[in-house]
Order: sequence, then C-alpha cells, then structure tokens
Amino acid sequence: MANLQFDLVSPERRLASVEATEVQIPGADGDMTAMADHAPTITTLRPGILTVVHGGGSDAYVVSGGFAEITATGVSVLAEQALPRDEVTQEVYDQMVEDAKTVYGRAQETFKNEPGPVDDAAKLLSDMVAIGGHIGLTAKN
Repeated sequence: MANLQFDLVSPERRLASVEATEVQIPGADGDMTAMADHAPTITTLRPGILTVVHGGGSDAYVVSGGFAEITATGVSVLAEQALPRDEVTQEVYDQMVEDAKTVYGRAQETFKNEPGPVDDAAKLLSDMVAIGGHIGLTAKN
C-alpha cells in the first residue's frame, strides 16, 4: 500500500510529521479520508478528531479548525488549535468549550439580526461539545 507524507502544525508547535497510509479529516463540508493518489483538494476543518493511520498504528488529534491541503503524495494540516488526544484532559476540554461559548456570546452581541455569523458560532460550540462525546469527556452545563 502506498504511503503519503502527513504534517500537522498549529501556531504553538509541529505536532506530527510521519508517513501515513491514511488521514481521516473532519472537513467543514463533511468528513473525508485522504490516501495516496488523492485528488488535489483544499478544505477547511471543523472542530473534530483528526486521525492518522501509519505503520505503527494510529494517532488521534483534537483540532478546532484550520485548513488541510491534500495532494497525491501528502496531507498538510494547518490547525488553528490542535492537541494530541492524550493531552486533552477534562480541564483542557472544559476550557475549549468555554472559549467556544465566548465566541458564541460575542457573535450574538455583535451580529444582531444577522443569523449567518451567529449560526456559525453556534455550530462551533456544538462541534466542540460533540468532540467530548467522541473522546469520553463531558461538557459542563
């Protein structure tokens, strides 16, 4: 099976640079799996779990957004925020949800009678809460 180069970076650090067999991406328009010889694609990310499958197993990362560029030979992800799944404790997750709630509150105040930005912020909050269900953590009420 052919491999592809996978790179994941966030503003804080480079999180991964490995040869992978597949990369499962939480795309804004739907989840996708990139493999070698994938059609060139650029997609925005929604908050979710990005999974990289490689010869040594698989690694999962929690991403809050960003972009993924897919080519026939690789996947490069520039994440707004990304953490290895193992680093997302209940405390870290609670802060991520609180940050999303803050964004939602600001959108409601700033964009009165403009549903688009408020809906986007509500979707962000919903996606952040859903991440907890995927990784076994629960958002505070």
